[in-house]
Amino acid sequence: MRKAAFALRAFNVETARAMDVVSNPMTGIGRLLWWQEAIDKIFSKKKVEHPTAQALSAIISEHKISKSWLKKSVEARLNDANREDNDIPKNIGELEKYAEDTMSTLMYLTLQAGGIQSTAADHVASHIGKASGLLLLLKSLPYHASRAGQATYIPADVAANNRILVTEGGRSEIRIEPSEGLSSAVFEMASVASIHLEKARELAGTVPREALPVLLPAVPAKINKRCSGYFTAMVPVKAQVVCMEKKILNFLCSC
Repeated sequence: MRKAAFALRAFNVETARAMDVVSNPMTGIGRLLWWQEAIDKIFSKKKVEHPTAQALSAIISEHKISKSWLKKSVEARLNDANREDNDIPKNIGELEKYAEDTMSTLMYLTLQAGGIQSTAADHVASHIGKASGLLLLLKSLPYHASRAGQATYIPADVAANNRILVTEGGRSEIRIEPSEGLSSAVFEMASVASIHLEKARELAGTVPREALPVLLPAVPAKINKRCSGYFTAMVPVKAQVVCMEKKILNFLCSC
């Protein structure tokens, strides 16, 4: 299962970084479209000249891997890549779905490669994926703000609740200068991630022990609500969320 986990994570890195390693957005979109085609070729038993694609092909030939989950992961990143810079997610639910489609699917596929069929493990993976995905989006806020000029991953409803959503001439954007409102918006999103981790913790006792190695390498996602005092400004958000980065190892090992 370790071989499958490495191959799947390499695939995730390739697709996650597709838009970040290029200067032209269309080139990044082209990379993602290439991966969609590569998945089709792999499942058609055609050779693809790419190290990660070959590693993926090897585990697909050895394990029963879902093509639909792999495609869903790429499709989610394509939809995100095709968003306009001023296209703000309507609500936190949209970001949770994105996290589910990109992060949770990675764990579903690894469980599948390990021959683990467990509804409980799938539920825990779903919640951990959503928590991890939201945390990664929070950590990326400064980066995306520097590229797009605004915090494109703070949803409109959260921004409006915290009075940092500005609408002019039919266009909406989020104020990214350090403020109490921005701090509160970041913490509101972090709190949603915290709820998902709490739900995962509640279900941890029902997860088969053979599934734990799949969940342990998840992106650090433990959220410490006592760190609310650190959510003071956008400078930098990475420093603000560092207090949330605790391995989920403790709660999973306590199962």
